[in-house]
Amino acid sequence: MKTFYRFAFIGAFGLFCLSPLAAMADGVVKVPPGNRYEEQPQVPGASTRRTKGARTTFDAKYEKVRDLLATDKKLVGKIKAAARAYGIDPMHIVGAIVGEHTYNVDAYDRLQSYYIKAASYAGNTFRFGYKDESITQFLDRPQFDECDTKTGSYASWSCVERIWDKRFRGETVDGVSFPNNRFSAVFFQPFYAGQTFGLGQINPLTALMLTDKVSRVSGYPKLDANDAASVYQAIMDPDISLAYMAAILRNSIEVYRSVAGMDISDNPGLTATLYNVGNPEVRAAALAARNRGGKAQLPEENYYGWLVNDKLSELRPLLR
Repeated sequence: MKTFYRFAFIGAFGLFCLSPLAAMADGVVKVPPGNRYEEQPQVPGASTRRTKGARTTFDAKYEKVRDLLATDKKLVGKIKAAARAYGIDPMHIVGAIVGEHTYNVDAYDRLQSYYIKAASYAGNTFRFGYKDESITQFLDRPQFDECDTKTGSYASWSCVERIWDKRFRGETVDGVSFPNNRFSAVFFQPFYAGQTFGLGQINPLTALMLTDKVSRVSGYPKLDANDAASVYQAIMDPDISLAYMAAILRNSIEVYRSVAGMDISDNPGLTATLYNVGNPEVRAAALAARNRGGKAQLPEENYYGWLVNDKLSELRPLLR
């Protein structure tokens, strides 16, 4: 493996490479298609162990999800419709689905299986929270008062996540010891780590952040953190989850354009990388800081996005 690989979160775009860049009329740099790395960055050990534990391989899982897309024209039609609604190339959605089902979970054989799985969450009673404290009780703490002034679900939940990292993560506050872990992992996994979240493997917190956009564009009801079952049902229902996937991908493209001055809309491997690692604002800001006052550098794909770009010649025809 190349020595440039340091951590599993290489997809955080913390490393960059020099490449010829094309500046657009508005000064935004157009990131070209394709991978920056010649070889695939190392796959994290956790993903490898899960795959071996299921007695399968990454190649087999990739072929299974590719074949699902090749044979399920209804699913492909829904992917195209979601992409049109959010103004993105449908290949971005295909890339995220392929990445998730190759490295995180196995694909079902039929789209109908995803609908059945989603329906199983209807009417369930569970909540988001940590120990005896619900998410609502937690957010009533005075540390989050500044988030009350934020407008919209994305700004509000982004504020909450920042406060968590700054004031609570790995700390003891008011006698409560909080884990040194992501906010979403602590408060939004009521079952167990690695819980399957449907076709797009969407994190409940990510869905809550983008619920305003999805409600506005697609007309679905806004999600409420106090109704955990409805959040799970939404992100596991293929129709609704495709809208959230498109919103997540569109958001990453917009953030990289506005914050880092990079247009990544022609590179599904980069949007897949961001879909995998999350926090596009932090990563775009890091790239912008590195490029400030120097020669512009391109963002790079991680192992997950690398596969998507490497397989485009097989995946692109699935959309015809």
